[in-house]
Amino acid sequence: MKRPETQYAWNGDVSLAYQVVGNPATDLLYLQGYCSNVDMNWESVHLAHFLRGLARHARLIVTDRRGWGCSERFTPGYVPDVDVLTDDILAVMSAVRSEQASILATYESAIVASLFAAVYPDRTRSLILVDPQVTYLPTDETPWMPSLPRWQKQIEAVRDTWGTADWWDSPPREEGEWFSRYARSSVTPGGLAAELSSYLETDVRAVLPSIQVPTLVLVDTDSFYEVLPETGHFVASKIPGARVVEHSSRGGHHFHWYARADAIVDEAGRFLAKIREEEASFDRVLATVLFTDIVGSTERAAALGDRRWRELVEQHHSTVRTLLVRYRGVEMDTAGDGFFASFEGPARAVRCATEIIDALRPLGIEVRAGLHTGEMERVDGKVGGLAVNIGARVAAMAAPSEVLVSQTVKDLMVGSDLAFADRGCHELKGVPGRWTMYAVVRP
Repeated sequence: MKRPETQYAWNGDVSLAYQVVGNPATDLLYLQGYCSNVDMNWESVHLAHFLRGLARHARLIVTDRRGWGCSERFTPGYVPDVDVLTDDILAVMSAVRSEQASILATYESAIVASLFAAVYPDRTRSLILVDPQVTYLPTDETPWMPSLPRWQKQIEAVRDTWGTADWWDSPPREEGEWFSRYARSSVTPGGLAAELSSYLETDVRAVLPSIQVPTLVLVDTDSFYEVLPETGHFVASKIPGARVVEHSSRGGHHFHWYARADAIVDEAGRFLAKIREEEASFDRVLATVLFTDIVGSTERAAALGDRRWRELVEQHHSTVRTLLVRYRGVEMDTAGDGFFASFEGPARAVRCATEIIDALRPLGIEVRAGLHTGEMERVDGKVGGLAVNIGARVAAMAAPSEVLVSQTVKDLMVGSDLAFADRGCHELKGVPGRWTMYAVVRP
């Protein structure tokens, strides 16, 4: 997978670095906490492997948040509010033309990701939080968090050793030199110290119950300073319907792109796939489909001539559309001399079909009609699926002036005053199995 190009989005005068790579099936915005530099991410074999793994499952949008990496830096005297960072996310999504994205956030990035999901549910498809932090000091709900004196000591360590070989949280030896450069290119010691200080006053616990999007929380079972499994479980307990999955660093470095990388990628991939499947099911509706077709249209057109035939087709269309409105049908498509419509129930659809045949006869137009009830899928504003194919095949088998229905339609109309005549069992082109057809018996 080719290393992506770094580009910039703008929020006012602030530039925000981002990269886009991967499978366009769905959008996944990746917000990396603690360290972040979109250019240097790819210099780590482990981190690059992790990002490429995510890109197999989604169009991966990697960005450096304001103050970090290749994005606009801030001075220690200015740390942006969390709501400013949510605006930055909107700017990046706009730049990559993403109407809605899943968000994968690690560590402290969970703060802005959680707020974004709560405030912009229409722009958030789902949320994946890896070792999330939502508050940094002990509270009655999170008594396990480090104390203020411990944090103050940590902030002093940032000032003294950040980006050097003496930094206490360096990764495995083979990437030690890279990580020192990565840390320095991510944020300055003063910037990180200022941001950590601001986090001590940040608490988004109250936001969590407002998150309504599907949420997956991935937790490292191996405790590490402020990264504690208790926090992940707490976050999941506050977000309606959130699911927790635990993985272990297995005694290795706690950064998620090391020992847990493949497990996180696999879990995230399954989660995103499930979201897509669920959304596809939401776009399936049970309906009765009606197809009509003018009998002998080619011969009639040749006999009447273009102008007279066009006038007759216009009368046909007007009549059919009037009856669709009367019986609450929805016109889905029209191709030349035929109609495709859907109805919420089979009774209205069958009665509409018989009325269409009767109303067109005085115009000298004879039609055939076919109906089937099943699930239709909505894709890109259009409908399709097996039910639609079956309906079209049923209509093609109907005789002139006949309303032919599948057994599904007949069975759903038990108890109605309509009668049906068995037209035998048939194979339908491109449809598995054999299908029994019934003709509506006309008075």
